[in-house]
Amino acid sequence: MLSDTDLRILRQFQAAPHLPAAELAERAGVTPSTLARRLAGLREAGIIRAVRGVIDWAALGYSVEVSLRVTLDKTQPRAFDDFLAAARLVPEVTEVQTFLGQVDTRLSVVARDMPHYQEVYRGKLLTLPHITDIEALMHIARVKFDETLPI
Repeated sequence: MLSDTDLRILRQFQAAPHLPAAELAERAGVTPSTLARRLAGLREAGIIRAVRGVIDWAALGYSVEVSLRVTLDKTQPRAFDDFLAAARLVPEVTEVQTFLGQVDTRLSVVARDMPHYQEVYRGKLLTLPHITDIEALMHIARVKFDETLPI
């Protein structure tokens, strides 16, 4: 169980991970040494997994985003492993999720434009192993995107 101090630190860290340690400590109401020690403990516990930059794909010219729902041939013993290994190698695939149910995986795919998407879809995605069905869902708008937790 996390202490109130740890939760305060996590709230401030989520809101502004780029802040200098002294300012983050002040916002969390702890000393810089306490902050450093607690953050190290949270990393060791696997609660803080990474600090990363989030890039706006559209700002780099990737204006098409598609979610692909993929059903695999589950009669093949290595269908999931083979498919996931191959999907990870496609640079335009930004996320891979697996599910239980009729849809086995979901891929998030970005492309510069529709001709580029068509090239990726036909040349890279349709060649992935063990696909029995694929459904494309074109993203229109991202209404909410938030990786922070309500802690």
